[in-house]
Amino acid sequence: MGSPLILKIILTDGTSQRLTLSSGPPESIEDLIVEVKRQCCLEGNFRLQFMDSLFGNEFLNLTSISEIEDKGTIKVIDISRPTIIQQSNSIVLDCVQDSENPSTSFDYNSSFMTDRSIDTDVLPSESTSSRSAWPAVFKVPKFPYDAELKLQQASMLYNQNGTVLIPDPKLKSAILDGLVQEILVYKVYVSDKEMDQVAQSLIKKHPCLTERGSSTGYGAWKMSLKYKLSNYRTHLRKLGCPEVTVNSLKNKPAGRCSSAFGVKKAKRAEVNFCPPYPTEETQESLEAMRNALLLETKKRNNRDLVKRQMEKTFAYRRHEVVRDAPMVEAFMSRWPGLFDIREINAEFKRITTIPLHSKFFSQLDLHCDNLRKLFKRRGGQLGQKLRQIVAQMDDCEDVDVARECVIKGVCIYMGEDPAKLIHKYVGVDEATIEEGIGATTIGVFHLKDCSSADEDIGVVLEGIRVLSNLDSVPTAVAMLFGLIYAMNLAYPADLRYTFEVLQKIVMELDGGKLSNKALSLKNHLYE
Repeated sequence: MGSPLILKIILTDGTSQRLTLSSGPPESIEDLIVEVKRQCCLEGNFRLQFMDSLFGNEFLNLTSISEIEDKGTIKVIDISRPTIIQQSNSIVLDCVQDSENPSTSFDYNSSFMTDRSIDTDVLPSESTSSRSAWPAVFKVPKFPYDAELKLQQASMLYNQNGTVLIPDPKLKSAILDGLVQEILVYKVYVSDKEMDQVAQSLIKKHPCLTERGSSTGYGAWKMSLKYKLSNYRTHLRKLGCPEVTVNSLKNKPAGRCSSAFGVKKAKRAEVNFCPPYPTEETQESLEAMRNALLLETKKRNNRDLVKRQMEKTFAYRRHEVVRDAPMVEAFMSRWPGLFDIREINAEFKRITTIPLHSKFFSQLDLHCDNLRKLFKRRGGQLGQKLRQIVAQMDDCEDVDVARECVIKGVCIYMGEDPAKLIHKYVGVDEATIEEGIGATTIGVFHLKDCSSADEDIGVVLEGIRVLSNLDSVPTAVAMLFGLIYAMNLAYPADLRYTFEVLQKIVMELDGGKLSNKALSLKNHLYE
């Protein structure tokens, strides 16, 4: 065990944090990135830079652990989003590949560039809401000038003798209004943990507002903020904000008059859950556009036009999904253009701002080795099943087969049956296949013909083949995950832990709140 190492970490939002490595320098940059993610509560893909004294303390890319010094400074560079550069009427994707960080490079026998091009197949449009994903560190905004002046004076007294400020009603209202406006940049409905984060950030920036006698120092601020945001939602409902009007009493089912019943809000880190219609568009104009889109999807070589119309009708489609919760068959007849691998990737990115295809596979590959170790260590009957999975991983050279084994292993590790997710039909007649698919609510099918090399892989929703002829089972699982978001479907009860791992650990969406099973897996994964 090496000497303890202390580093200053500069985060992407400009703030900094101390990072302590009690066991000394890690073995690789990959291990350091994992530790930075854990201690700094970061998500997504990033690379690290170090402050080099040889070049006037400029930040250079970290390429070796030997470049790290005790009490040195490390900077986090976010590379979750690729850079698109326009060059002579062609689009060039600037992908940053880091040989030390497999989460940012994807170089198996598949093409990383193809995955990223699928994910970035989204045209910018005014239809997509301007919301952003909830930040790792909530940034307290600047308040009105008079409020900032009062806080500045109170901070001087607090630093001199520890006197806390009891704000007058006008100051308190200004602070709460400012915080609510900043919250609305991200979402309308905020979880209890996120409200804690906001209140904690407030007293961290303005210690003079700390409450005496409170165990946290911000309990009353948190409660006041909840009421303020609730009242503001009422105001937004009167103005017709779709995210809150969808929960108005007139939209509740008959006999359910409680405003608290069945609140429709983002529950899986959706950023654009129910966005407003594009400017100057109405329900009638968007319906006409949808009808035109039905004709366009039947034509050939018009991918760009379909893509633009799918982007423009995104809000209209989300309103239909969230408000009406249509059956899959009816939704497919209205929006056949969505059931395409590129459109599923595009829709997922519109909803979450996260690329589906490349993120899913790069994270699976990143965790592959650690999951393999976990599978080997598991005992009991589950351990026996997992060792069979590990043996298949050791014997195969195909990266898609290895990924499929990882997904099945996660199912088994979480105490669930992978056969309920991936339905394999080998050498069976068509009647048996149709019967099995018809009985499947949510899953992936894999058909194999014993007499030939023919096979078919696809996705089943509500007993209907919504996708087919996919290139691999992992691709089908990724597309299934994307369709669950696109159609706002609930996870199947007998696979809820598997999908929780895919969402919160693999895709890093809302990873701060985990069930005990998923938390145990995550803790062992980062040991």
